Amino acid sequence: MKRLFTLLAFAALTSGLSAEDCKLEVAGLNFSYPTTWTSIPPSSPMRAGTLQIKIEGAEKPLEAIFYYFGAGQGGDAKANVDRWLGQFASPPESKTEELDANGTKVTLVTATGTYNDGPMMGPKTPMENFTLLGAIVPGNDAPVFIKLTGPKDALAKVSEEFKSLIKSPFPAK
Repeated sequence: MKRLFTLLAFAALTSGLSAEDCKLEVAGLNFSYPTTWTSIPPSSPMRAGTLQIKIEGAEKPLEAIFYYFGAGQGGDAKANVDRWLGQFASPPESKTEELDANGTKVTLVTATGTYNDGPMMGPKTPMENFTLLGAIVPGNDAPVFIKLTGPKDALAKVSEEFKSLIKSPFPAK
């Protein structure tokens, strides 16, 4: 009986979890993400954090990768947007917008086309009909860059959650 009560209490507590209950801290910013996403250890020293997103119908999980290069590092928004767009085989269909995160401007890039997937200095694999969601989030001493790529249809399913993620360090006061 005690075990049943414990299980019921745990179920009651966890059923109320919301996006605010899952946090990833990068460079002093606390990003809130959905409970359906999972924080995993970064696979390289270049990554400041990684969130894995399982999408029904996708052959593998997507990864939202966080980069932080330190005080005064990482370049300006335009240089990063240009670099992301340059990762496509030809100019992608793209849109760059400034989102208002309770008074803080966050840059969001959405690009779709044939994405050249692969390591920075290694061989690339052209991935047709891929979308890149990229964000530049102002930090205390340098921006945090977040990049999510994958099949267009899969990213369409999480684009609103991604927008909430990139605005989450700046809650209403």
